[in-house]
Amino acid sequence: MPEPRPPRIRAVPAVTRAIAILRLLSRSRAPLALKAIAGSLGLVPSTALHILRALLAEGLVRVDPLTKQYGLGVGMLPLARAVLENSDFPSLVQASLDDLSGRYGVTAIGVELPDLDHMVVVALARAQAPVRLHVDVGSRFPALISATGRCLVAFSDHPPAEIEKRFRRLRWNKAPSYADWRREVEQTRRQGFSIDRGNYIAGVTIVAVPVLNRRGTISHTLVAVGLGNQLDRATSLKLARDMKSAAQDVSVQLSALP
Repeated sequence: MPEPRPPRIRAVPAVTRAIAILRLLSRSRAPLALKAIAGSLGLVPSTALHILRALLAEGLVRVDPLTKQYGLGVGMLPLARAVLENSDFPSLVQASLDDLSGRYGVTAIGVELPDLDHMVVVALARAQAPVRLHVDVGSRFPALISATGRCLVAFSDHPPAEIEKRFRRLRWNKAPSYADWRREVEQTRRQGFSIDRGNYIAGVTIVAVPVLNRRGTISHTLVAVGLGNQLDRATSLKLARDMKSAAQDVSVQLSALP
């Protein structure tokens, strides 16, 4: 029997633009004026204003009455909280993240991989160390970057052409060639983890292991982030083994859920 075709997705410009505005505001460290929002997204200012007013009415954005600058509103908080409360992975993985962070002095992260474009931080245990990676629950990164990106490609079946196209857009501290990166992906498939030593962020080592679903493909990753001189080769490998064990436990628990 031929596989059913995926449902056709009809473009809804107003929704797409509203989401783009919310994502832009989420990435900005400071509120943005209408002109900056419209210019960043290629929107006509009047169109951007109408969308902002609708989002403002729902509490999803806020505006400073004096500066006329926009930021995310508190109406986003119940939505974000509902996502986390209704997701099993964050609650299942949190104890393991706390344990890994405490034993190795790393920032331990639970990452969801909804698509080939972005990874999303959904659980977090911060290291008790003077230098830490700035990351929060809800932070988004390119899906193919660093150690998680290698895991994503190694344990999924996305089209090679799409993978290469997105790889070419990535920004690294020290970017590997595409050929070298593909070899690292194959190594990740064999060993079940990936270690990024300064490729993504200078002086920072990142370890990632996949969390697999019932079909044996990746749905999440466990990630540990530490300074390069903190995670030498022996420590990184020991950490990776412990992370693999934790990821397997979480995979089993997720698969047992109805």
